[in-house]
Amino acid sequence: METPASTEPGATRPETAQAPAAKPEKPKSEWRDLATFLLKLALIVFIVRSFIFSPFSIPSESMLPRLLIGDYLFITKWNYGYSKHSLPWSLPLIPGRIFPGTPARGDVVVFKAPNHNGEDWIKRVIGLPGDTIEMVNGQVILNGKPVPKQRIADFVLPISPNYPVASAETQGRGCAPSMVRQQPDGTLVCRMPRFRETLPNGKTYNVLDLAMLDQDNTQVFTVPAGHVFLMGDNRDNSTDSRFPQPPYGNGIGFVPIENIEGKAVVNFWSTDGSANWFLPWTWVTAARWNRIGEGF
Repeated sequence: METPASTEPGATRPETAQAPAAKPEKPKSEWRDLATFLLKLALIVFIVRSFIFSPFSIPSESMLPRLLIGDYLFITKWNYGYSKHSLPWSLPLIPGRIFPGTPARGDVVVFKAPNHNGEDWIKRVIGLPGDTIEMVNGQVILNGKPVPKQRIADFVLPISPNYPVASAETQGRGCAPSMVRQQPDGTLVCRMPRFRETLPNGKTYNVLDLAMLDQDNTQVFTVPAGHVFLMGDNRDNSTDSRFPQPPYGNGIGFVPIENIEGKAVVNFWSTDGSANWFLPWTWVTAARWNRIGEGF
């Protein structure tokens, strides 16, 4: 028989069990949250730019008529595999090349120009490993056969800040004065001879050939294994595989496939260079709307 607990004064009562005290919450830090967000964002951007797609802007006229100075485009990164050049700043995190693929003739590619201080260039693939390429009077001879070259309508490009009339002030960049024409409304345009080339795989594209220059007649080049032969569509204003790499020249010679960063797929913006950051309405008038969404 249990003895009831005493209720008399002075009797000792059993102690009531107490829950352990909760740990104080860490005070929230807006700076820490911001840093975490920015770190995650940077990681996502790094992955997307390295392995999926990346933006690229056109700084020169070497790919006229397809690409104009002031064009912005996306390149896809998975087409030919990945190398360290797929990563920002060519970080040496990928040994050699993984998931390798070979470009097709006619592809427009962005690549690290050999011996040009890590600069990104853009050109068209003309020759693959084992091909022979020669220029004869401005016509490409591929594996001993002339690439068809058909004269088509002139290419007409408005004179603008991104494509001025060539002069000493522009260091020769822009339209040759002999090709400048005045429109009925008084505006100036550049009118240039345009041709259509068709490669053996059926790929067609337009090129400019303004005059007969030294680079219109070359030696026979044989593309070594693991390399490609690249040319600009503006044949008389393109420093490409027809010219040796530094220190022997200013060209790119044969380009290792692992230097290729990606394949050009679509224009997402284009401007003629006349916009003023402090005048928002000029962002609209400077845009070349008809070029946005143009694929390759």
